[in-house]
Formats: sequence, structure tokens, C-alpha cells
Amino acid sequence: MQKYLIRNATIINEADEFIGSIIIENGKIKQILRGKNNELNFPNYQLIDAEGQFLFPGIIDVHTHFREPGLTQKADIYSESKAAVAGGVTSYFEMPNTTPQATNISLLEEKYEIASQKSFANYSFFLGATNNNYDELEKLNPKTNCGIKLFLGASTGDMLVDREETIKKIFKNIRLPIVVHSEDTKIILQNTKQYKELYGNNIPIKFHGKIRSTEACYKTTKYAVDLAKKHGTKLHIAHLTTAKELELLENNTNLKDKKITAEVCPQHLYFDENDYEKLGTKIKCNPSIKTEKDKNALFKALINNYIDLISTDHAPHLLDEKNNIYTKAPSGIPMIQFSLVAMLELYNKNKISLQQIAEKMCHAPATVFNIEKRGFIKEGYWADIVLINPNEKWLLTQNEIISKCKWSPFENKEFNYKISHTFVNGNLIYENENFNQTKKGKRISFTNPA
Repeated sequence: MQKYLIRNATIINEADEFIGSIIIENGKIKQILRGKNNELNFPNYQLIDAEGQFLFPGIIDVHTHFREPGLTQKADIYSESKAAVAGGVTSYFEMPNTTPQATNISLLEEKYEIASQKSFANYSFFLGATNNNYDELEKLNPKTNCGIKLFLGASTGDMLVDREETIKKIFKNIRLPIVVHSEDTKIILQNTKQYKELYGNNIPIKFHGKIRSTEACYKTTKYAVDLAKKHGTKLHIAHLTTAKELELLENNTNLKDKKITAEVCPQHLYFDENDYEKLGTKIKCNPSIKTEKDKNALFKALINNYIDLISTDHAPHLLDEKNNIYTKAPSGIPMIQFSLVAMLELYNKNKISLQQIAEKMCHAPATVFNIEKRGFIKEGYWADIVLINPNEKWLLTQNEIISKCKWSPFENKEFNYKISHTFVNGNLIYENENFNQTKKGKRISFTNPA
């Protein structure tokens, strides 16, 4: 394997920031050297002069939809993992609502096999819970799988688990992390019916946050939290969207002991209901983007550690599909390529620190899900590393979009930070818009399962 010396970077890691160099050998971080080391001589090492650049651990995105198998007209593991590494994401967890749905071990392993051949980044795949597959959930190996996805509300696909006996059994007995999509389907259907009576199928998109309402989110999130507290379940609440749900969370900063954790997505920190007029169904997602008050409360909760990590819920659809009327336009936003640079724009506005970005996008995902030797700049850890140029403004046009769907709600936005290099397992996979097509990511392994 190629050996690298990344010299004189501004290293962001574990609430620290320092000038230093990193030695990469055999896929791992062999040595971290603090201070400027211009006279270092490492023969046979490829030198990367990173002076003036930020060096982060690779971003870990624990909530993605890459659409393979079965929905590859929208996206696939090759295209979306390529977009991921271009955005500094070196590891991802992918959701089970593909076609067929990954609801048994055999189908899950088929996805792992596809990724072993096609994925630029490291990968793990959730097994989907259904009303009838509890035996499959029990078989899941906690050292080689990230966890279970439980839809407690209807979303994209047909994986709603609504049989109370099954839900209680899962919460009581499953020790792997359980990730929940929590919205109350009955409330959503009732709200949809009311708006259809007023507008027919062509409901104005501005009402999406009223249809997939705060009440729908809070009711189901409270149900999940109450069950998790009763049974000591390792519960992770996906894509929080409301200020009210924050009442159910605690700001315990010791993530290793925290049983109930939560995530927020960049789209819910950037957009609110005022953006529907301009962006329309491009920002239609489930749960919905809600009010400015909700957006501000989510951001405050992220900074104050009530919300533990940032993920994208990256969910590509074709633009022709998204440009449909409200009741036909699918929910989902492509986000993985621009999640890090989007958060860096908030750093640029003094809303979040570099260290907090590393905590929420690198360290916390690794800690919450017990990922083995990733998510930190540490000697002996896998060399999953991203370099960022803080002095290169660029405009996001369609030409920059790598996701197969070829659109983004951030189109025509100017960014102040640009990803220059992404290392995955010590391999330089992405360098200034060029890709190494010969190296593939690895299946993520886990330690100290819940």
C-alpha cells in the first residue's frame, strides 16, 4: 500500500486544534506529529503539503438511501458513494427500504456484496424490521452490522411496523441499536384528508409541515422513548424536526453511556417553511421541514448536546419525479456530497465551531454506534481522513453534482470551503475532483455492542 505524509495541516480532533503532520502506513494512522515539521524526511512516503488546510477525521453518515438494489434509476451504491467521498464522507450506513427491502439476512448480505465491489467509501447496512420478521432481527451479528431500522411511521416504501406486540418485543429483546423513523401515520392520513378536501391532490407544498405535523412527530417519538426507557433499549431517533420533541431528550455528554440518542439533518438546520415558496417539492422530505422556530431550536439543541450527531438522510429522486404535484412528488433530498461544506458555512457565520462539527459528524457517530477504529484522528485507527481548503470559494452548479439524480437544493449557492483530499482506509480516493477507481471501501466492524 502507498505510504503518505500529510504535512503541516490544521488538525481538528477531539475538541482540539493544532498544526501537525500525519504518517499513513498500511491503511492506518501510524503517527501523529504536533507542530510544524518542515524538515521531516520520510523516504518512500508520498508527501502532501497541507499547510493552511483543515484536516478532519472522515465524516461518518449513519443515515443514507443509496437505492440499490431495485431503484437504480435514481441512484446506486457506485454513484452515491462516489458523491460521498467527494464530500469528505468516508463511511456510511444505508437504509433497508430498497427493492426488495432488506428485511432478512440473505437480502442484507446481497447488499454487502454489491458494496464490496462498487463502494468508494466504507459501508454498513441496516436490517429493516417488519411486523413479521422478528426471527431475522435476532440473528443479526452486532459485530458486523450497524443495527435495525424501525419505521414507526409510513415513509418512502412500505415498511411500517404498527403491530404493538411486535414493537414491544423488539424494544424488550433486541440489543443492537434500533433507529426509528417516528411519525404517527394516523395523524398524517387525517391531516392529508383535510387538505385534500380543500385542494384536491394539488395541495400547496407550503402545507407539508402541517400535514406531517409536530403532533405526528411528538406522539410517536414519545412512544419510542417511553418504551426504550422501560426496557433499557439502545434507541436512536432519526432526523428530528421539531422543538417539542427536544423535551424528550437529555444532554448527557457521556455518549458511551447514553442509551437514547438523536440526530438532525443539515436540511433541517438550513431550511424552514419559508423556503417552500422558492424550492417547492425539492425540499419535500419526511419528516417535514417545519418552522423557523423549530429550525432554531434544533440548532441550539445540537450545540447543547441534546442532539448528538448530524446525518443527511440522503435520499435521491429524479427531478422529473420531484417536479410533480404535492401528492405525487416523492419525499427525499440528496445531501451527502454537500453536508460537510454546508456545516462549514455555518462555522463561517460563527454558529458552530470546527471542533463541534468534528464531534457531531465524526466522533459521535463512531461512539453512538460502537464503530471500531474510525471517527477519530488516533494512532492505530484507520486512516479515514478529509482535507479541506478554507480559501477556495466555489459556486455549486449542476456540473459539480455527482449523485445520479443531478440536482441539489443548494444549487447556485456559493461555498467558502472545498474538499481537496479524501482518504479511505489509507487510500487516497479523491483528490481535487479526481477519483481513484481501483480501491474500494471496507465493511465496517463494531465493538462493545449494546
